[in-house]
Amino acid sequence: MTTRFFSAGRTEIGKVRRLNEDAILVREDLGMWAVADGLGGHSAGDYASALIVERLSALRRDGSAYDFIEAIEDSLQQVNAELRAAAVSRRVDVIASTVVVLVHDKDFVLCGWVGDSRAYVYTDGGLQQLTSDHVHGVKSDETQFGRPARAQPGAGVLTRAIGAEDRLYLDWAVAGSRPGMQFLLCSDGINKELSDEELGLACRDANEPHECVARLFSLSLRRSARDNLSAVIVRLEEP
Repeated sequence: MTTRFFSAGRTEIGKVRRLNEDAILVREDLGMWAVADGLGGHSAGDYASALIVERLSALRRDGSAYDFIEAIEDSLQQVNAELRAAAVSRRVDVIASTVVVLVHDKDFVLCGWVGDSRAYVYTDGGLQQLTSDHVHGVKSDETQFGRPARAQPGAGVLTRAIGAEDRLYLDWAVAGSRPGMQFLLCSDGINKELSDEELGLACRDANEPHECVARLFSLSLRRSARDNLSAVIVRLEEP
């Protein structure tokens, strides 16, 4: 690979919730990282996020990056079907989770997502959001999955999640792969507490990924920390 990478991740329950429904994946050997956020207010959000991370972690990377992306999509489609079946079996409305996945290749970085967990890239002194939240209306502490037409006016409605619909659709974005670039994956518990400016400053000022993650959590936990908190940092450097 033309670059090497260093990474770190952390997940915590926060200061309000009684259960951590987030899960993270750090697999430097696969060049893959992920954050999954089980839907709060629904059944078994922790089960949904843990299943996503478990299945992604079980993947192998033997072929091209495109083969690996296809394997990721196939795995998440299978998880989607299993969560749908589990909801029927448990007689609940939905068991679901968001996810954001980052995949490194020698020439580019690919980011796939479903829901409102985010990916950012810090490069050339600025922070840019790679993902676009699958949310209708205004996000809140209890943004729920549902149809926009059924929501209260202005309410935050998650329009896509793994386990929420029979057919799963992932969005993908591509970024460069250059030394000095830094990627941040996070559940919405982080970006509810910290502005994009604060996220960018943490990426700028930290000397290495573990330090950046520590700063993000220190800032978030000084505030309300109303939701579960999860973040993964991946930094690209010279070989």
